[in-house]
Amino acid sequence: MTTTIFANARLVDPEAADVAEGHLIVVDGRIAGISDKMPDITSGADVIDCAGYHLAPGIVDIGVKVSEPGERHKESFSSAGRAAAAGGVTTIVTRPDTLPAIDTPEVLEFVARRATEDCAVNVLPIAALTKGREGREMTEIGFLRDAGAVAFSDCDNVITDTKIASRAFTYARSLDALVICHVQEPGLSGGAAVTSGKFASLKGLPGVSPMAERMALDRDIALIEMTGVRYHADQITTARALPALERAKRNGLDITAGVSIHHLTLNELDVAEYRTFFKLKPPLRAEEDRQAVVDAVATGLIDIISSMHTPQDEESKRLPFEEAASGAVALETLLPAALRLYHNGGVELTTLFRAMTLNPARRLGLDCGSLREGAPADLVLFDPNAPFVLDRATLKSKSRNTPFDGARMQGKVIGTWRAGKRIYDGRTDA
Repeated sequence: MTTTIFANARLVDPEAADVAEGHLIVVDGRIAGISDKMPDITSGADVIDCAGYHLAPGIVDIGVKVSEPGERHKESFSSAGRAAAAGGVTTIVTRPDTLPAIDTPEVLEFVARRATEDCAVNVLPIAALTKGREGREMTEIGFLRDAGAVAFSDCDNVITDTKIASRAFTYARSLDALVICHVQEPGLSGGAAVTSGKFASLKGLPGVSPMAERMALDRDIALIEMTGVRYHADQITTARALPALERAKRNGLDITAGVSIHHLTLNELDVAEYRTFFKLKPPLRAEEDRQAVVDAVATGLIDIISSMHTPQDEESKRLPFEEAASGAVALETLLPAALRLYHNGGVELTTLFRAMTLNPARRLGLDCGSLREGAPADLVLFDPNAPFVLDRATLKSKSRNTPFDGARMQGKVIGTWRAGKRIYDGRTDA
């Protein structure tokens, strides 16, 4: 029996919505309890002095792109694991938009094997909803689920044929499988680089109306009502989509929604210098939309915050804005960027961690994401007030396409543990 005591910590408990001083006891990789007094140290117990820093459940990040198979030069399981650990992320839920797509049990088994061999953190794969993510024929959802898929998604390839979407949703419902969808009406959003409006016109960039998100969400809500599928919208980024989401939840539909950290902390004006690191999918929104989405996180209407980690190499980004690939890396910047919302008073710390740990774990049926007794000791120790200037050259991802390069940030990870075993030490990290 191995016992570890995390002493003198400020324990962030998203389940109890509380931050309190105390000592966390871990036995054989699982949380055994919390004490407000220092426990009697048994022979052979390991004591980690947290020195008053914050100790929270490790982040569960839904929608991480690891570029294996097909584009390992952009991100491997090894580099993604190092980046996740450095960011306090202990579980990554990986997307199927690889080359080839994760649409057969054989490809899924390859991914699982690579993850087990090379990744420092827990890896849970999402499989494609249709073959090749082409929206024409659904995958063998049952076989893929048996092989370890925790959800099904075509990522940013929206299924345009509503009949095929309804069949896939119905079949997923019969297996109680979670479907994750990207809510953008493809006819309107195709070819867009920014959100439409005066700023897009001023910059001469093709834009997409925020209504494209609302229209796609409305369609999917109708399909959820028709099929009863378990559904998660990967990114809700506009104010106009929020009333539809609220009505769907009020009507008892099995729907949750997420948002990327970039859409919570950046807005459309950040692309003013045509910096392609700010080109995302969906594009950055107006400040009014950003604030509305922050408020939705604060009230719990939006359930989950994720990194939407999307590595792109230099050749994909060093192009004119319209031609550059979309996406940004965020495994290492998710926590300090989220802490911006805490420091400016927009979202409580426990609410942030509920959206980054407890809610994604619950949606996927996992036993992590909290500090309750019996949960795995997947933990992050961090100083929320430590200031630093981000240098993208120090990132552990293979690709370093971050919009936060040179940004002043607050919040450093001191240590990360997976099942009680330390996988990152920020005090010794160069």
